Parts: sequence; structure tokens; C-alpha cells
Amino acid sequence: MEPDCTPRFLASDNTSGICPPALDYLLRANACDDLAYGNDAWTQKAADRFRDFFDYDCDVFFVFNGTAANSLTLAAMGQSYHSVICHELAHIETDECGGPEFFSNGAKLLTCAGADGKLTPEGIESLVMRRSDIHYPKPRTISLTQATEVGTVYTRDELMAIRAMADKHGLHVHMDGARFANACASLKATPAELTWQAGVDALCFSGTKNGLPMGEAVVFFNRALAEDFDYRCKQAGQLASKMRFIAAPWLGLLESGAWLSNAEHANAMARYLAEGFAALPGAQLMFPAQANSVFVTLPVTVLEALRERGWTFYTFIGAGGARFVCAWNTTQALLDRLLDDAREALAAA
Repeated sequence: MEPDCTPRFLASDNTSGICPPALDYLLRANACDDLAYGNDAWTQKAADRFRDFFDYDCDVFFVFNGTAANSLTLAAMGQSYHSVICHELAHIETDECGGPEFFSNGAKLLTCAGADGKLTPEGIESLVMRRSDIHYPKPRTISLTQATEVGTVYTRDELMAIRAMADKHGLHVHMDGARFANACASLKATPAELTWQAGVDALCFSGTKNGLPMGEAVVFFNRALAEDFDYRCKQAGQLASKMRFIAAPWLGLLESGAWLSNAEHANAMARYLAEGFAALPGAQLMFPAQANSVFVTLPVTVLEALRERGWTFYTFIGAGGARFVCAWNTTQALLDRLLDDAREALAAA
């Protein structure tokens, strides 16, 4: 029996399938044999395409997943006695099982609150200036999540202000770009404008959430930080023997423009869903829906009713709060079904 593929999965954009351009390039890479461990033509072409994409002579590495990308990059940006400043809701703090600390051999994460999931220059400086003695892990890196864990985005001006604070205290800037494409689409900004032109030293760019089967790109704009990064990847089990199957689908996204159109579609669906929830009595949006995530407060009984009807979503943000994430293939019809079910459940509550 064929599986029931009726989509009711809105917990994450990780649940979506492979988008057509990425699948096309995956099949092309499978058409003939090639060299292993990243020495193949596909990996070299993808790395060069990223340099065109950012209009910058950056160093590019491909790894399997986002936790490895963030953890290995942060490890390369500091020493074991350093610390990384991040928002208290950052993925590296809440959802990576201590990976950044493990791969850095002990660098500590220093967390800070901030409205709408965003760090501020003032919050960063408060952590830097908290102590300066040898018993305190010396701040070395600022880690930003773009788009944030609550679906908001850092504007270019906000990024520049954080870069200025980083320069004041001699800090590096790392960007967790799990939904970087969605941020570009939301701000109508080029990849360059939101990275190296705003002072970002390294970006972990997710493809998995934007239509790839797997794979993240680690992009170093500060190339000095990339020294021996290939060895870090190998040691961490992130050097794929058949690297072309991670690299080639990236070409499908970049050359076709699907990286942006996928994100634009996902963002548009999130706006539609947010507007729908905002119109329901008893539902309240928790954050602006600026990218492809929608956070909404609903009665617990309503959330239970939605789960009983097969809908998936996360409630890690507290009682009554739920996160719904739209992807490149989310349809308006699907969201209408969700809103109808929520409306019925609210009426019965």
C-alpha cells in the first residue's frame, strides 16, 4: 500500500521533500561516477557558484547537518577558553545537545535576552563587560540566528550595529543561517548585503530547510578562520565520501533561483497563516511573522484537538504557544484546512 502523503506536517520545514531543481541536479550527479571526498567536479563547481552568489572570494565547505555546521564553525572561531555570545533562544543554546561546547573542547555559551529573539549591541556589551578576570571565559564570538528562532529577522542596520560592537571588543560574528534564504526574501536583500557587507565572518547556510535532501554550506568570509577547517570536518565525521550528492543539489537551488523562490513562497504562506490565525477569536500571534514561521497562542484544548486531527507542530515555547512552519511546498489549501480545524476547535472550547 502506498503511504498516505496527505501533508499535515507543519512542525518544521525539515519535513518537506526535495524541490524539483535540487532533485534534478542530484540525478545528474548520479548519472556517472566521479572522484570521492569532495574532489569531484560537482563539489568544485558548487563552491565556485557560492563565490559568485556572494560576490566574494569565500571559502566553502559542505557538511551533513546544521548542528555540525554551527559547532565546527564556532570551534574554528575561538579557543576552548573562549565564550560565544548568543540569544537565550538560539538553536546552539537550546537544541544542539552541547555540540558547540563539545567540538570547541569547552568554549562556553553566554546567553542574553532580547526582544523578538534578537541580540542587541547593548546586551552583547553587558556580557563582554560583566567581568574581565582570568576566571571568566573570554568572549570571542557573537552568534546571530537569521532568521531568528521566533521567526523574526535582523535588518541590515541591526547587523551593522552589532558588527560595530564586535569591532569595539575584538569579536568575531557567526551567523546561523538555518533560514537565511527566508531572511533574504523577507528583507528583499542580497546574500552579500546580509553577510560580509554587514560584517559577518562566517555563515552556516542551510539547504535542508529550503528544498535540499540534506546538507549545509559553511561559508567563511574571513578566510583566516577557515584554516584547517577541512580537517575539523574529517575528524567530526562530516567529510562525505560521495560529497557530490550533497554539493550538486545546491547547484539546483543556486542556478535556478529556487533558493529565493522557495523562500518567498514559504514566507508568503506564513503570512497567510498568520493573518488567518489573527482573525480567529481566541488565537493570538506571539511574534511578527517575518519569515516562514508562525507562533500563536491557542487554548491547550485546541492544541490537543489539532493533534488529534493529525496536525504536527511544536510547543516548546510554553503552555498554549505553538509554532507552525511553512516550506517551499506548503499550499494555501493545506493552511485553510488547518485554520478550519482551529476555528472548529475554538468554537467547541
